[in-house]
Amino acid sequence: MMKIKDVYYKALIENNGRLNEIDLGEKLGLNQEETQQIIVQLLSEHKIEYLENRSCNYKPIKRKK
Repeated sequence: MMKIKDVYYKALIENNGRLNEIDLGEKLGLNQEETQQIIVQLLSEHKIEYLENRSCNYKPIKRKK
């Protein structure tokens, strides 16, 4: 089973800034606190960065190949 953090990360990529980060979490069944904990984890793993992306304040970091 996929971890909810991974599900949220994939949803964030697909979201492309349409929903804000909290609404995106709610769409996945997360409350605000759970969403914020996932965001902190993704930030610490350098998978996302704080950067306004339309409605969303976080953007996935593009990996160099």
